[in-house]
Amino acid sequence: MSLFSGSRLPAIAVAGACAIALGVLLAPSAQSQIRANPSYQPVGVSSSGNGSTAWFHDPATGRAIACHMASGAIQCQSAKLPEGS
Repeated sequence: MSLFSGSRLPAIAVAGACAIALGVLLAPSAQSQIRANPSYQPVGVSSSGNGSTAWFHDPATGRAIACHMASGAIQCQSAKLPEGS
């Protein structure tokens, strides 16, 4: 009886496919080592009537965020500040 007989070939093919799938699943995935978390610092807050606004600044990127809360809804806007001369 040869290795490639009718009943052994499908079993070998299935075992090979399972081994390849297991290898792909267990292989380590590439992960980025860059930490790009912004470090926003609080700048100030104000309130008027039933709304309040808070400002934040990220010195590393020069971005500022203003978040306004009124009637339970929060809306934030971000902008890049001009560089100093």
